[in-house]
Amino acid sequence: MVTKIKSATLKPHLDRLYAALNRREYVSPDPLQFLYDYADPLDREIVGLIASSLAYGRVAQILRSVKYVLDRMQGPRKFLADTTPAKMQRAFVGFKHRFTIGDEMAALLAGARHAIRAHGSLGACFASLAKKGDEDVRPALARFVDELNKGAAGSTASLLPEPSRGSACKRLHLYLRWMVRSDEVDPGGWDCVAPSKLIIPLDTHMHRICGKMGLTKRRPADARTAKEITEAFRKFSPEDPVRYDFAITRLGIRNGMDLHGYLGHILIR
Repeated sequence: MVTKIKSATLKPHLDRLYAALNRREYVSPDPLQFLYDYADPLDREIVGLIASSLAYGRVAQILRSVKYVLDRMQGPRKFLADTTPAKMQRAFVGFKHRFTIGDEMAALLAGARHAIRAHGSLGACFASLAKKGDEDVRPALARFVDELNKGAAGSTASLLPEPSRGSACKRLHLYLRWMVRSDEVDPGGWDCVAPSKLIIPLDTHMHRICGKMGLTKRRPADARTAKEITEAFRKFSPEDPVRYDFAITRLGIRNGMDLHGYLGHILIR
């Protein structure tokens, strides 16, 4: 049996994994790929909100749904500036992504429009909601969701989970990873948030791998587990605890990137 290993032993393996797999060539198929088409951070933050909000279900369906929305906007920033909530509803009549219907997507975009009109950008909105005493991004994220919902013309229930309810909020933390971090994979654009305050975007796949690495023993993939795993990664990368997220989540998803092939010798059985 492989026993739990110490942080100093695990870090070199994670760094090698990052060097090998944290590459743009390994992004597709992933909703993150849509962000690379937008050089302007003010467009990209809107695309990121759409793509991350729809990042549930089968990846092929996610990509189709994100493309559908973006094709109808023909320029995200301009669309939000020029389109009333009522026109947004008409623009997405017939749209459906699993549990999400056109009215919910229109409501989300109306909420983003409200935040941008009030603060100048989504990044500035988030920055205005962060407080010095916040240990991480979670309090500001809860306020950000509230701010988006203030301007939403209807329900955003399937797109914006409420952080206060204890879920891992994987899609929201994925959005923040894309917006805050800047490397070959994550495009960044929000300098108002320190990467050190990010929380790991936790889903069942990431939860399973982290359990095998001995980073958590908790069974539910909830907010407490996401925080626990983030703190474990903080020991390896204090200023950027979410650094390894993309590389780890390639394992077992992309062909030729097998979990045991890369990390088998250090996993707990």
